[in-house]
Amino acid sequence: MDKRGREVLLLLVWGDLLINYVETMVVPAIPTIQSDFSVSSTLASWITSAFIIVGAVVSPIFGKLADMYGRKRMYLISLGGYLVAVALAGFSPSIYALITARAIQGIGYGIFPVGLAIITDVLPPQDVATAQGLLSGSVGIGTALGLIVGSYIDQNFGWQYAFHTAFILSLLFFLLILTKLRDTGVRVKESIDYVGTTLLTLGMILILVYITEGPSLGWLNAENLVLLTLGLLLVLVFIPVELRVREPLVDMNLMRIRNVMVANLVGVVSSIALMIMYFGIIYYAQLPPPFGLGLDIFSAGLTLAPATVVMFVVGPIVGKLTGDAGPKPLLVFGSLTSILGFILLMVNRGTSQALVEDVIVAGTGMISIIIPLINMIAVSLPETARGIGLGVNTLLRNLGASIGPVLATSIMSSYKDPYVLMIDNQILISFYPGREAFNVMFQVAVLVILVNLGISLLTRNYKLKGKGRNIIL
Repeated sequence: MDKRGREVLLLLVWGDLLINYVETMVVPAIPTIQSDFSVSSTLASWITSAFIIVGAVVSPIFGKLADMYGRKRMYLISLGGYLVAVALAGFSPSIYALITARAIQGIGYGIFPVGLAIITDVLPPQDVATAQGLLSGSVGIGTALGLIVGSYIDQNFGWQYAFHTAFILSLLFFLLILTKLRDTGVRVKESIDYVGTTLLTLGMILILVYITEGPSLGWLNAENLVLLTLGLLLVLVFIPVELRVREPLVDMNLMRIRNVMVANLVGVVSSIALMIMYFGIIYYAQLPPPFGLGLDIFSAGLTLAPATVVMFVVGPIVGKLTGDAGPKPLLVFGSLTSILGFILLMVNRGTSQALVEDVIVAGTGMISIIIPLINMIAVSLPETARGIGLGVNTLLRNLGASIGPVLATSIMSSYKDPYVLMIDNQILISFYPGREAFNVMFQVAVLVILVNLGISLLTRNYKLKGKGRNIIL
């Protein structure tokens, strides 16, 4: 890897760290924000949902625009929107202003597919997988910092200061990108597919809103079903429209490439399992004994921190092995290791140390799945379509990430045990997710990863040698 490649990689790693730090930092503050604005937990949940939904939708759009107008320009626009929204969030006078700011922050998710496309432009193929491993591993470090630092700032200074500090960091990063990053890629001279963009945007927003509101409104609620039906119809209409448009937002012929299709399917499925793991661990760590470990928010975040650090270390190794051995062995290894991790979570979670050990195993498996997906997209698509290809994959992984928490919370609601307390000679009964709830949750995760394993076996393997590719059927 030459000097320029290292400089670009360092910049992009900082960007991924920053976004993941800020977005994870928000999570511990949600109960405080809910209390400050005196709103329901359902409304407060939109503090995270608004970002995820907008982020999922803008990913393929920014990927496509980066192919057309240049990677650096779209990276700066995405980061600039994020910067403004973070500033507004810290001064939000109401929950609705905060949710609006968080939705605008979703524009920042565009830096992920654009950044990955930049890496494939700057580095030779044999270095791309390792670099992608570092980028993916940085997600873990950002998550760990967000959980730890976010909890500390929230408890000692208030959630507004979490956004204020994030704005300063974002501004510094924006200036660095503006002055240090050079444009890359081959621009495609195409017109914007306004019809396809509108159909995909509205369709995915409606589907994601249905998933987000399902636990509170009900899965069979008439109004919620209307959202799902309209969303599915718009997405279904989007496919034939894209097949007929001369210059489509998403070239469906490229999406039919075997490894692209496998990467997209595995992206959805593995993200479901990953979010089940995160939600299961966070809730289990904080529930009072005998239902959980009874840890506070800060300590619960620390149980995930070692695993995220391990993911940062393992990421580059997996990236290098992806180039040397090909993605298929890594996908299989990752699936089997993840299954082992979830089994350990079922039988060995009696202490915080045991929990940390289990999550390290499961996290190693998950990072071994995620990194080959990015490489498969980059290697399988031509340079002029990498941005949109990586954007679609990000969209689908976000879709899975939206489904995972819903599954986890639904299972916890379905398997509750009574908790009896005696206070001032009065008996108080509360209900908490019991041992069976978490066992079922991790069993579902095992089944999800088994599906992931089946899809992974369809991968057409390849090895990167020098500057070329060797495809193994």
